[in-house]
Amino acid sequence: MGGASVTSTTISVDVESEDGGSAAAAVVAGDGSGRNLLEWAYPQEDVLSLCKSLTETCVGPFRRLLAELNDTATPMGHPPVTCIVSDNVMDFSMEAARELGLPYVQLYTSSAISYVGVRHYRLLFDRGLAPIKDVKQLTNEYLDTPVEDVLGLRNMRFKDFPSFIRSPAPDDYMLHFVLGIAERAVGASAMIVNTFGDLEEEAVAAMEALGLPKVYTIGPLPLLAPSSSISMSLWKQQEECLPWLDDKEPGSVVYANFGSITVMTNEQLVEFAWGLAKSGRHFLWIIRPDLAKGDTAVLPSEFSAETAERGLVASWCPQQQVLNHPAVGAFLTHSGWNSTLESMCGGVPVISWPFFGDQQTNCRYQCNEWGVGMEIDSDVRRDAVADLITEVMEGESGKVMKKKAQEWKEKAVTATKSGGSSHRNFDALIRDVLAPSRSG
Repeated sequence: MGGASVTSTTISVDVESEDGGSAAAAVVAGDGSGRNLLEWAYPQEDVLSLCKSLTETCVGPFRRLLAELNDTATPMGHPPVTCIVSDNVMDFSMEAARELGLPYVQLYTSSAISYVGVRHYRLLFDRGLAPIKDVKQLTNEYLDTPVEDVLGLRNMRFKDFPSFIRSPAPDDYMLHFVLGIAERAVGASAMIVNTFGDLEEEAVAAMEALGLPKVYTIGPLPLLAPSSSISMSLWKQQEECLPWLDDKEPGSVVYANFGSITVMTNEQLVEFAWGLAKSGRHFLWIIRPDLAKGDTAVLPSEFSAETAERGLVASWCPQQQVLNHPAVGAFLTHSGWNSTLESMCGGVPVISWPFFGDQQTNCRYQCNEWGVGMEIDSDVRRDAVADLITEVMEGESGKVMKKKAQEWKEKAVTATKSGGSSHRNFDALIRDVLAPSRSG
């Protein structure tokens, strides 16, 4: 890309929780099914404490690190810092950049549509749709309420917005945490989004109309960096699944993976298991040890016996390679953004079961705007899982989705080729943002 010479220093921040509390208290409301009506919120991990720590404790050490990097007497030998690029969640670095008079570039790691969705939270407040008045509103009838005239987004319902908006508490910490990050981003010098122009052109235009500086679409990152050189995985990968796939017919395998942080009940796990079994298809299923809430994920022995000849269960895998394997014909997914892009780069249609955050928005677009997926109801049932797998793998709708998935794959490849839009945008970012600070 381009002819500019850039020296980069990568910084990762380790944050430990001080109180060890859970991300949010679970709110259980009976609807006759025994399901938690607030499972939309966020995984019952330490997310809340992590976000508070990022906000309250990181800027000081980051300032000290910048001073060290810019000290010409240091033995580290680094050139001075002339630009700061950070993850949007690490936006404390914007304050430090401003103090030093440096350009600050924010990398938005989710979809452009999810950013626009968060920026319209105040619209939902103004229209009285949020905060919800009662947990009983967390039913399909209320969640299906149409939301018209949303800049940059099409055919939205209340449930299609990033899920933090579903909180019944107007002062919910996570809701205001993500909204604050989105609104503060207007102070950045530029924003990078891991996407490509053809996919989210309307949403990217809306981001700039909402006050952001120049937005550079530079992606999909899976196509810009070989899988052997960089991994987006948070888990140790098991390679044995690739030889297993080599023995399967093209398009014959369902790949199931719900990402790094999604959790489900044991009952939901069992429904997915029997849905895969009833489909009669070969499947590769990634089950993290902590996938089931409050317990180790355990599959019924009868399921294991019935599917031993056509299923492989692993704790993790090299997902990019799996989704690009010719044997994979469908992806059962949570619709996280990395998984969404990786499925497009592989040309694989999806069956989506979104969990929280941006996943609901991504799912809506996969199924209704991009034409590459079908959604499973949050109240998952084995028959529905089996039926959707059958439709995607061999039905008429599935054929259309496979064709669309291949079309998106071709557009993604074009964007990331030399001279493609993502390459040009990277060169423009260096020219417009970094080069002026160097010459000054």
